[in-house]
Amino acid sequence: MFDTICTLPLSADLFAQVIHPGEPLVAVGLSSGHVATLKLPFLEGDGSLESSAPGSRRASHGKDVVETAWRTKRHKGSCRCLAYSVDGRQLYSAGTDGVVKAADSETGKVIGKVAVPLDASSRAGSVDAPTVLHALSPQTLLLATDSGALHLYDLRDPAPSLPVDQAKTAFTGANPAQTHHPHTDYISSLSAIPASDSSTSGYSKQWLTTGGTTLALTDLRRGVLVKSEDQEEILMSSLYITGLPVNKSNGSTGEKAIVGGGDGVITLWQKGQWDDQDERIIVSKEKETLDVMAELPDGVGGLGKRIAVGLGDGTVRFVRLGSKQVVGGVRHHDVEGVVGLGFDVGGRMISGGGQVIKVWREHDAGATEAEEETEAEERIAAGAKRSADNKGGGENDEAEEGQNESDEEEEKPRKRRKKRKRGKGPATTGGGLSLTGLD
Repeated sequence: MFDTICTLPLSADLFAQVIHPGEPLVAVGLSSGHVATLKLPFLEGDGSLESSAPGSRRASHGKDVVETAWRTKRHKGSCRCLAYSVDGRQLYSAGTDGVVKAADSETGKVIGKVAVPLDASSRAGSVDAPTVLHALSPQTLLLATDSGALHLYDLRDPAPSLPVDQAKTAFTGANPAQTHHPHTDYISSLSAIPASDSSTSGYSKQWLTTGGTTLALTDLRRGVLVKSEDQEEILMSSLYITGLPVNKSNGSTGEKAIVGGGDGVITLWQKGQWDDQDERIIVSKEKETLDVMAELPDGVGGLGKRIAVGLGDGTVRFVRLGSKQVVGGVRHHDVEGVVGLGFDVGGRMISGGGQVIKVWREHDAGATEAEEETEAEERIAAGAKRSADNKGGGENDEAEEGQNESDEEEEKPRKRRKKRKRGKGPATTGGGLSLTGLD
């Protein structure tokens, strides 16, 4: 279904990955605290391909070029999460140093920072490490944490013409405007519910979160509205899907939440019926964790709604929601799980995990869909066997690098850690394309 365009080695374990909403860019956050923006291979037909930046390197076929737009030591601890603003002009990052930073996404220059509130449940008032960042609108940034807290920060135009040393230019205040507690365990995912047709702003005002064994619905003005029953299984990832078939007989509105579990099963939840799941799809019979999910863009991967699911065994599997079946897959890594997954503006899939990022494009050879799916299943099976065998310029923060060597060691997770995303949760804690600037 997908072929690898290039493989990008990283200098440390990948903890966070986010794809630009309008340009072929991907930002990465590493266990070392570094944040970098990478320019993906140019799309076909882009004449600018002829002039690549000095120091960039080409893949073996001499076509694809990857450049490091900027790279910096952004956090003293690991960088746990990243998010682009709605228009892609700002890149937000949060780390185990308890700091959220806003940066100009083009240059990497910091234009604001705030401290994450301390964990009130901790006797020592320790840092409540971040787990999820999401820009809900140009005015609101959501931050979720290990303790299950959900903070809402008010934003404003960062006014990049102002000097960088003017503090808090991207935030209206040092403290969250609101704080909610939808879960008692660390929040593993957040999915915004699209604005209704009657919305005047056009931006979402409600979102779903997963934390521990529950799903919760929170409203921008009214706080936590609904919390599901205990699902008796860790919930790891989520998506909100629209455009599904409407069925009035069972109350289906054509919109559902898709939730990936720690037992290899996807659960489907009807809109407005958030107390309990509606349907189930088995993605991994081996009960591998479903750590991250992404919806395939329209026109990619065949007809019907399909999603890509990144698993703890290093594979990406594709699920057709209509037939509730796994219809293919690819292998990202033989050992490390997939922690980042998404699609860029050109419909290319970007997967990340371990110390590798891979860029994929839809297979355009003349094979039939059935043949492709069979080949994919064979690749996954072969990879699973290998895995079983293995078991037996931006802001210059470089001066801070020496301060957190011990933090890095503490944050570096065990390989293939079950039931917990890479770098998240309270600490009990192919032919490569060489990437300039990340060695």
